[in-house]
Amino acid sequence: MENYTMEGRTYRYYGQEAPLYPFGYGLSYTTFHYRDLVLSPPVLPVCANLSVSVVLENAGPRDGEEVVQLYLRWEQSSVPVPRWQLVAFRRVAVLAGRETKLSFQVLAEQRAVWAQDWRLEPGTFTLFAGGQQPSQKTRALSEVLSARFSVTGAARPLRGC
Repeated sequence: MENYTMEGRTYRYYGQEAPLYPFGYGLSYTTFHYRDLVLSPPVLPVCANLSVSVVLENAGPRDGEEVVQLYLRWEQSSVPVPRWQLVAFRRVAVLAGRETKLSFQVLAEQRAVWAQDWRLEPGTFTLFAGGQQPSQKTRALSEVLSARFSVTGAARPLRGC
């Protein structure tokens, strides 16, 4: 085997074709709402980590659990990258009518791309937070929030950070 790329071999690279059962697929007995997605800092150096917070509200009549998922999308990259990549997730129990604020760290190494070596590149990124993948079609209502952040500095090998 000489071609080790994942293009055409996994739904992460399929273009617009969606998987039959994506990560986090399922139904709930309650309704969750997301709000107040905050990325800090919104502009960060190439080797820095990103802090993320989001508020999850159980707006339904029953206690429930939600799998909160964070996905990263490169807006431009020097090499082929996935449409988006799962960078964090957490199963959270929320009582009916209550809300909770969640905090995550997106590490610099999670933004690395493979170009004969793991490299960190500057540019613009979009982070998605929600109970499903971005643009996923489901029978149950679920929202996905998004926010952009920028990475500054020169591209460098991951091991150089």
